[in-house]
Amino acid sequence: MTSVHGYFPPKTATGASALIPSPPWHYSGDLLTIEYRTDPARVRELLPEPLEPAAEDPGAVALIWADWQSCATGGRELLDPVLSQYKETFAVVRCAYRGRTYSRCVYIWVDKDFAIARGLHQGYPKKLGSIHQTRPHPYGPAPRIEAGARFGATLAAADRRLAQAVVTLREPSETGGFVNGHPMAHHRWLPSIENGEGLALDELVESGAASFEGGRPWVGDAELELFEAPTEELARLEIHEPIAAYYRQVGVVWDGGRLLESGTSGAR
Repeated sequence: MTSVHGYFPPKTATGASALIPSPPWHYSGDLLTIEYRTDPARVRELLPEPLEPAAEDPGAVALIWADWQSCATGGRELLDPVLSQYKETFAVVRCAYRGRTYSRCVYIWVDKDFAIARGLHQGYPKKLGSIHQTRPHPYGPAPRIEAGARFGATLAAADRRLAQAVVTLREPSETGGFVNGHPMAHHRWLPSIENGEGLALDELVESGAASFEGGRPWVGDAELELFEAPTEELARLEIHEPIAAYYRQVGVVWDGGRLLESGTSGAR
């Protein structure tokens, strides 16, 4: 009998072609986070049952740019950087489930296939995009991490620009923001192979960092613009009131999640 191996397809005799390795997955990243308030009804329309709006500040949104290096245990991918480096932009809101507040990623774009595969496993709605952000550096014209430093960030998908921002740092902060500060409540959905039979996989899951470390956050101000596009709806989370912007370097380990319930989302 032939046996095939690999954590994720394609599965082969050796398993070497698998798109992603088994967890734990380790991340080092530079994050630009911009928080603002939108119409709470626009957040509510993105929350399938049984999720509800957060009790406090239900219209709060975080739009986050992240420049990542990632790897499995052992770090082999770090020495073959095409397998470790990627960028993403994601929109996070807050929600409630059985009285507990969660964060939830409602839109996310990445620029590598292995990041999309990890997202499918974790419940992130990842799509391909073009993401860029200014990188800090202690020499030359790049910004240092200091008061007055300015960082640009752009997001595009399907040849359309979706968002652009300029963040100006003001001072060190005790926090990197509050919208993305809870465990994630995500859905894992997979349609049945038989037409009209609904979902073969319908799970509400909780996940978060198995471990976390981070540098001192900096807070500042952001100039943020969102743009309409034929196949994207980020601009529906329109900017009503700025909150703050943050820069932080972080290290995160992800090592699985927890099933909250299954078969109750009402997704179509």
